[in-house]
Amino acid sequence: MRQRQFGKTKLDLSVFSLGTMRCLNDRQTYRQTIETAIALGINHLETARGYGQSETYLGQSLQELKVPRQEIYLTTKIAPTPERLQMSQWLDESLARLQTDYIDCLAIHGINTWSHLEWVIKPDGCLEAIQTAMAQGKVRHLGFSTHGSLELILAAIQTDLFEFVNLHYYYFFQRNHQAIALAAEKDMGIFIISPGDKGGKLYTPPEKLVALCAPISPLELNYRFLLSDRRITTLSLGAANPAELITPLQVANADHPLTIEERGIFTKLEQQLTTSLGSDLCRQCDRCLPCPEQINIPEILRLRNLTVAYEMEDYGQYRYGMLENAGHWFPGMKGNRCTDCGDCLPRCPEQLAIPTLLRDTHQRLKGKERRRLWSD
Repeated sequence: MRQRQFGKTKLDLSVFSLGTMRCLNDRQTYRQTIETAIALGINHLETARGYGQSETYLGQSLQELKVPRQEIYLTTKIAPTPERLQMSQWLDESLARLQTDYIDCLAIHGINTWSHLEWVIKPDGCLEAIQTAMAQGKVRHLGFSTHGSLELILAAIQTDLFEFVNLHYYYFFQRNHQAIALAAEKDMGIFIISPGDKGGKLYTPPEKLVALCAPISPLELNYRFLLSDRRITTLSLGAANPAELITPLQVANADHPLTIEERGIFTKLEQQLTTSLGSDLCRQCDRCLPCPEQINIPEILRLRNLTVAYEMEDYGQYRYGMLENAGHWFPGMKGNRCTDCGDCLPRCPEQLAIPTLLRDTHQRLKGKERRRLWSD
């Protein structure tokens, strides 16, 4: 499998990484998934303190498989905390569960609010514990993951405290393109979070999207969009079992520039977006914010765009159902909270009837409430 340098860490990571949040059905399946991933060329395994028994299962699996420690890179993620001693304790617990003397890459898990960033940089905060661990050889490289606003992500990158970043960025969600550019400028490793799932539930695409992307599958097309971008180091592959590794990894070596055919498909997708939405197309400028009711207007209208243009209703319901249910991991209120105050209307360059579109989206996508799989 192709490898790329993870920014200033100088680690050569496989272009796909195994994220272990989903492969927790049982320890045997977990171990088989790890074994298959390594056999297929993945050398970067990612877990988190908050992923149930994942750290424990990973440590046990690597011991049972007798994988030489120097042949794989381990990333674990630990939530930010204002307490230095708390972070120190959590680090030692992660090392014990992983059954290793050092963590290659530690990501502060979820710098999602300005308070989280303050906890990291304040005196006697969690950064001091991490720096001590790095001096002791327990941690080799520090980064962060984030579900936060673009402004917060850029501010965290600008601190120059981090060597890598775990980001949401896909063809159907390009709001963080400035963060990609800034991270690359600072030679940070760039790790894309869950491109198959959060990138659009592309492993089960609607027929309309399949037809628009033909003869390439929507999942493969999204992978190609990311792999063709040389600024990006590695993509998370959250397989729940060994079989789910096979299809995605068939494109693992396809990291060449986009072909004429692929560019033509992206043009077709853009045309479909424009023609199907017409004067209701939200172009994601974010100028409608802030909303007095804390409604996540841009995200709601993004989901409406995808539902109307590509019939991605299943994905839209999946993400919309997390609003008001996932805390700072997916912030904001739902569209039915709109009070018609009108604050957003004069700020919208497209002159969208935002309150009407919010209510329309709520009717289209209101379904079962959803929560994150794991919480810290």
